[in-house]
Amino acid sequence: MIKVVPLHHHFHSLHKLHLYIYHHILLPWLVPSEIQLHSFQKGKMAMASTTLSSPPLTIILFLLLLGVFAEARDPFACDPKDATTPNLPFCKVSMPISIRVKDLLGRLTLQEKVRLLVNNAAAVPRLGIKGYEWWSEALHGVSNVGPGTKFGRAFPAATSFPQVITTAASFNATLWEAIGRVVSDEARAMYNGGMAGLTYWSPNVNIFRDPRWGRGQETPGEDPVLAGTYAASYVKGLQGNNGDRLKVAACCKHFTAYDLDNWNGVDRFHFNAKVSKQDIEDTFDVPFKMCVKDGNVASVMCSYNQVNGVPTCADPNLLKKTVRGQWKLNGYIVSDCDSVGVFYNTQHYTSTPEQAAADAIKAGLDLDCGPFLAQHSEDAVKRGLLNDADVNTALSNTLAVQMRLGMFDGEPSAQTFGNLGPKDVCTPAHQELALEAARQGIVLLKNHGPSLPLSHLRHRTVAVIGPNSNATVTMIGNYAGVACRYTSPLQGIGNYAKTIHQLGCADVACADDKLFSGAIDAARKADATVLVMGLDQSIEAESRDRTGLLLPGRQQDLVSKVAMASRGSTILVLMSGGPIDVSFAKNDPRIGAILWAGYPGQAGGAAIADVLYGTTNPEGKLPMTWYPQEYVSNLPMTDMAMRSRPLKNYPGRTYRFYKGPLVYPFGHGLSYTNFVHTIASAPKVVTVPLDGRHHSGNTTVSGKAIKVNHAKCNKLTIGLQVDVKNTGSKDGTHTMLVFSTTPAGHWAPQKQLVAFAKVRVPAGAQQRIGINIHVCKFLSVVDGSGVRRIPIGVHNLHIGNVKHSVSLQAATLGVIKS
Repeated sequence: MIKVVPLHHHFHSLHKLHLYIYHHILLPWLVPSEIQLHSFQKGKMAMASTTLSSPPLTIILFLLLLGVFAEARDPFACDPKDATTPNLPFCKVSMPISIRVKDLLGRLTLQEKVRLLVNNAAAVPRLGIKGYEWWSEALHGVSNVGPGTKFGRAFPAATSFPQVITTAASFNATLWEAIGRVVSDEARAMYNGGMAGLTYWSPNVNIFRDPRWGRGQETPGEDPVLAGTYAASYVKGLQGNNGDRLKVAACCKHFTAYDLDNWNGVDRFHFNAKVSKQDIEDTFDVPFKMCVKDGNVASVMCSYNQVNGVPTCADPNLLKKTVRGQWKLNGYIVSDCDSVGVFYNTQHYTSTPEQAAADAIKAGLDLDCGPFLAQHSEDAVKRGLLNDADVNTALSNTLAVQMRLGMFDGEPSAQTFGNLGPKDVCTPAHQELALEAARQGIVLLKNHGPSLPLSHLRHRTVAVIGPNSNATVTMIGNYAGVACRYTSPLQGIGNYAKTIHQLGCADVACADDKLFSGAIDAARKADATVLVMGLDQSIEAESRDRTGLLLPGRQQDLVSKVAMASRGSTILVLMSGGPIDVSFAKNDPRIGAILWAGYPGQAGGAAIADVLYGTTNPEGKLPMTWYPQEYVSNLPMTDMAMRSRPLKNYPGRTYRFYKGPLVYPFGHGLSYTNFVHTIASAPKVVTVPLDGRHHSGNTTVSGKAIKVNHAKCNKLTIGLQVDVKNTGSKDGTHTMLVFSTTPAGHWAPQKQLVAFAKVRVPAGAQQRIGINIHVCKFLSVVDGSGVRRIPIGVHNLHIGNVKHSVSLQAATLGVIKS
């Protein structure tokens, strides 16, 4: 390490020196005030050119300093400087990974093996293998939540994208994959600098089943197809397209039926989710199946809860039979942190810790986040509850992933991503993508008049009010890292107009009205008023489920009083992960517009301002239903049933099964222009071919349906050509959602999202977009026994107000045999 004495004298630490130069010298040059925007047209991303001035000498010196202080990572294993290990078979890059793994396992003792079964895997010095921390997080940017990743010195920050629920509102799979590529670039750079791992336990693809769930913000929403498409796209971005080799290893979590943290005295460590086979197959497991089969994810994490009386991390039907057997996971299965200890110590599922260790490993668990397996697996073997082959099976899966990551290939700098470093983190392009993601995820819920966009000429002074009006850390939600920089809503609006700032409430809890008068006075003086209200992690978070859906404390009272006093337009901006009952604002004519920004990431304030002033035409759609408060008044979070039970006053869950009153529906989102759909071409009849061993005609509850595993599904798709015309006066990007209704009867969803696409359409122009709908995946339904079937008959496809009917017919008639 080279010591830079003159500079060091002026700062208490090199860490503070780096932070000072990074924020005060580097970033002002790297992030100019006007950078041309990304555009996502017809599902393809095009990065516009960015012009930067030549870097000043201070920048060059800083980059040199980064290179000095970012120590290169030593090889994890198979160090070419080692005299013996590089010649061992497990170090031979030219050999198949399965052979290398087998060779390494043959050299390990049982004591060494069990210490590799946990997240802080121990070193094996005699074989030249260093210790490794498996737990890192990258939910929406490289995070320091897990112990495997740290910030400091050369890596003071990483790009912080919008929280997942916000990004999901873009309905843009191309964007999701692009974010994954950026995050993995920065993760690899930090790994090369010795500050991060290569195994990231993200994304969270659980279904946002109940609107009160504190972790719903981490998910892609309530629809299984949306969540599964997000999972596969983000994972592809993270893991790269290098065949079996991995850029980083992603992980889809938490398997399965996990969507309760701490509600009404019931917590996730004690909860037994009672779930029907039907709901497991057509809702809870769908995102995980798509993540494994379509995304080829390298890991799946099992959850804390039990499912039908069995801890998920000890259930061979879930892990060994389903994830690895049916879905063919090419990777490892990891427990949520201390899950094995939880099902022994808290759920009392086994009588001894050794039996718990044995049950987990035999069920298919490969890695324990926590110390339990390292502490008890050896004794489980000695007592005959496990054998060496069981331990080898688990380790073969984790070691294979490490080898696919290149961790046994010697010098990291000589590998595919070995050139990535500090220069590749928080780049202008990465930060611009974070801004673009926020713009695409913001949803315009209401626009009366219209009140938006604001005018540069008429709205020169804006009152910016609310507990989230100058938010920074709140915008990045949970499981976040250290952001490159922030643009708060106040700062963003300040780039367009003169601002008058008042909090109105000291925080989102808004316990009293002490600050109301200042806010009301500001609204009287301004040409327009923007209230930035909502939630933060004190209201909804991991281990913190909400008790209701209304704005906290006296927020609603503040909004109404400010709207009544406002001299000009009143705009309500909401930050939250979960839905909020804002019926009062929806129905108040003095509140001209409502925006939902979710948790919009480090550039959230700039994106909000761009939408408010029309620089960006909003294109987001809600990825979850917004219910009225009455929906949850007598609805226990513990009831996992998706389908309604009218005779028992059970309303059902999500847009797929709930038919009651709404604040805003799933998929709702307005634009500053108008789009009209016309179906240019689509089939009216599609024949479903059988696999030759079966015949059609099986009668179900509501008619004829073919088991999916009896059909030839591979290339069975319905192709649509849709013309989208922009009949308004503003250019815009249209987010097109395609829903289906089936002839399957009451046990099927009332409608189901089957496809979505994005298309950029200039004002007055028309664009044609193609949609392909996989029949077996998306037009099938699940019967009461958990069997997926394709209903024969007329399926209706809905695109906005346009409906197209297509008849699915079986190839021949007869009787299907089970």
